[in-house]
Amino acid sequence: MVKNGAEILIDALVEQGVDTIFGYPGGAVLNIYDALYKNSDRIRHILTAHEQGAAHAADGYARATGKVGVCLATSGPGATNLVTGIATAYMDSIPMVAITGNVGTSLIGRDSFQEVYIAGITMPITKHNFVVRDVEELADTVRDAFRIAASGRPGPVLIDIPKDITAAKCEFIPKGKVEINETYEISDEELQTVADMIAASERPMIYYGGGVETSDAGDMLLQLQRKADIPSAHTMMAIGCIPDTEPLSLGMIGMHGTVSAAWAVERCDLLVCIGARFSDRVATNTKRFAPSAKVIHVDIDNAEINKNIGVDYAIVSDAETFLEKVMPYIKEAKHDAWRAQITEWQTKLDYVPKDDESVIHPHQLLRTVAEETPEDTIIATDVGQHQLWSAQYNGRKHVRQFLTSGGLGTMGFGYGAALGAQVAFPDRTVVHITGDGSFHMNLNEICTAVSYNLPVITIIMNNRVLGNVRQWQTMFYGGRYSQTDPHRKTDYVKLADAFGARGFRVSNIAELRDALREAMKRTGPVLIDAQIDKDERVLPMIPAGGTVDDLVTE
Repeated sequence: MVKNGAEILIDALVEQGVDTIFGYPGGAVLNIYDALYKNSDRIRHILTAHEQGAAHAADGYARATGKVGVCLATSGPGATNLVTGIATAYMDSIPMVAITGNVGTSLIGRDSFQEVYIAGITMPITKHNFVVRDVEELADTVRDAFRIAASGRPGPVLIDIPKDITAAKCEFIPKGKVEINETYEISDEELQTVADMIAASERPMIYYGGGVETSDAGDMLLQLQRKADIPSAHTMMAIGCIPDTEPLSLGMIGMHGTVSAAWAVERCDLLVCIGARFSDRVATNTKRFAPSAKVIHVDIDNAEINKNIGVDYAIVSDAETFLEKVMPYIKEAKHDAWRAQITEWQTKLDYVPKDDESVIHPHQLLRTVAEETPEDTIIATDVGQHQLWSAQYNGRKHVRQFLTSGGLGTMGFGYGAALGAQVAFPDRTVVHITGDGSFHMNLNEICTAVSYNLPVITIIMNNRVLGNVRQWQTMFYGGRYSQTDPHRKTDYVKLADAFGARGFRVSNIAELRDALREAMKRTGPVLIDAQIDKDERVLPMIPAGGTVDDLVTE
């Protein structure tokens, strides 16, 4: 059937299973929006307040569902407003397709109104870019984009479509949804080598990251951990793969991880890294990281092998394939002395903050959220102290329940991500944890939640300063608080009311509990302004470039 490019785009998206798009209209995409109007029964469009919000919402949708998220923007400033969201997805390996309009092909390269070379701008932060020059290429371009976004190490792909291409006509030939059938060959010799290294170890440790969540391999990793009696620690991107309540789980690793995890890395004689990349937030000092250990690195991306840490043995594979294939080679083992040492570190050294319900300490806030919300609640955070506290104390037990910008560290990410998760799962509770600094970045998206009656619960850890930067100024810059006390007078309760949401202000745990219970009854968005002390710090902490010897716990 002959259709115009805009209609072909919609058909191609539906063919790939897309039912939701987040975006903002403009002149270069008017044909696409006209096609969306005619196909509103097949694809739901969520109009955000800003294109950056659309990108973060598509990202949050992808993180919560495991599907490819889709965002749409017009040319020029509409396209450039997606850039931070695309970079956020790229750094955390999130599958996303960003679609941008552009000026007509005859106007490209002439500095036309709202013209920008978005393919060039985003080249370093996408897996691939497409500029569609012929309407007959459009459907296959969409198919290729979804295949690339979801295969291998996932990531964002950009499709830039000049306006005349969306008006041009050709025949649309359905080909069905792209099937991702990847296989990773691991030889018996490689598997036996890994098993032998584990069997020979007296103090083994597993360090795992977002690759385990991406391949839904948490259960298999837990089987390996139990069978070989190996303690494990996770990155921020792998929260929920294995519950922290597991006896062999040491919690989060890295700059703000547990003390026991830090000492385990320091003393282990074998470190098995699965689906993680030895980032500087984990390997804070690459020359001293796991100094006594042989290192096995399993990763889907060959480019990550030996990039940050030199390893002794490497296997290029997704986590699920590796764990499934290696399990028969693994011998049951017991490491009683090593476990006793781990238990001693957990008991004597792990940081335990003090309770005081007359005020709001961050760990108590997060514990209260866990107590008052369902077990399947999705937490989305912005970036700052609140993010790190949320990672330390959130207590989620399943994958895809903790959405955060780990790699790029994007302030303003959280509300859009929460919207995307809430759209994906309208019957689940979604809580957006933020700080007053991050919240100001994209607070305009409250109107999106109000417009679509999305019951996102936002909790602002309001310390009235830019807390994370201020903490560094306290610890490393002699308390010279340059530009971290913005002296804002924002009344968040009035702000919520002005947008059409409901606002609460709380200053102790009892008030917080009451506000959460009230929020859970409502069908629209709620904002809770939780007052916390500006001198609260995220502890423990290994300073940048430091080692366990530099650990700060008070």
